[in-house]
Amino acid sequence: MSHAPPITVILNPAAGRGRVGRMAAQLEAALRQAAGERPLVFLHTRAPGNAVELARQAPAGGRVVAVGGDGTVHEVIRGIAHGGKSLGVVPIGSGNDFARMAGLRGLGLAESLRVALGDKTRPFDLGEVNGEAFGASVGIGFDAQVAHKALSAPTFLRGMPRYLYSIFGVLRELNLPELVLEAEGKVLFQGRALLSALMNARTYGGGIPISPGAAPDDGLLSVVVAGEFSKLGVLGILPRLLAGKHLGHPRVREFSGRAFTVRFDRATPAHADGELVQTQSTYEVRVHPKALQVAVP
Repeated sequence: MSHAPPITVILNPAAGRGRVGRMAAQLEAALRQAAGERPLVFLHTRAPGNAVELARQAPAGGRVVAVGGDGTVHEVIRGIAHGGKSLGVVPIGSGNDFARMAGLRGLGLAESLRVALGDKTRPFDLGEVNGEAFGASVGIGFDAQVAHKALSAPTFLRGMPRYLYSIFGVLRELNLPELVLEAEGKVLFQGRALLSALMNARTYGGGIPISPGAAPDDGLLSVVVAGEFSKLGVLGILPRLLAGKHLGHPRVREFSGRAFTVRFDRATPAHADGELVQTQSTYEVRVHPKALQVAVP
């Protein structure tokens, strides 16, 4: 046991609207207790992107534990991708879609810590968008524009009001791009599109069941494309989307596969695991089957 590298714990003090920062001392004490004899190294992120670097520098073959929300987990995944390290997650964030995918939701804090440090791991598929790793989801189009808009929403708006503010802001200037979705050189979809979601998980955006059929370890991505919708049409499909009943809609299509090219007629915003990525007009998205070891209950 003593030869195992120390477990690296990366805490994002800003996660969960500052909750991790406020609980940091308590979390560290609880983790030390849960770890017993095993050595732990605690690192606090100082700025967005910092967790990628910290995870990259963690010892080879070791466990890296992300304490925070989907943003923290996303950065840690980028840092450990293809590096032979395993991931532990203590979900304290506003979204926690990765934790939901990994079966970590609803565990009490003590149990979460035990699982994150524990020996039981399971291989999950690892996504990649334009060369960058992701864990649960990539969304391109409307949902990413909403995420972008939310960054400039008034600070007093939280949760659903903030989301609705952003949706109406994006709807006001709705102008759909032309999308060509290809896999293995074959065109699967061509036309104006509201959004395309390329999913390893079933949910994104804090539990929105965009792709109910997705599985995180089947070696495939599930792709949901919403085609041409008017402003009113968007408002009509939203309740169905939130209930996971959108796939029956004639303008919503679903595909699955290992690698996709998502091409637009202009630069279109995208997010990976809820984090905005560099805006492009073309996104190459693929999956590496079972390339990410995650600590599970």
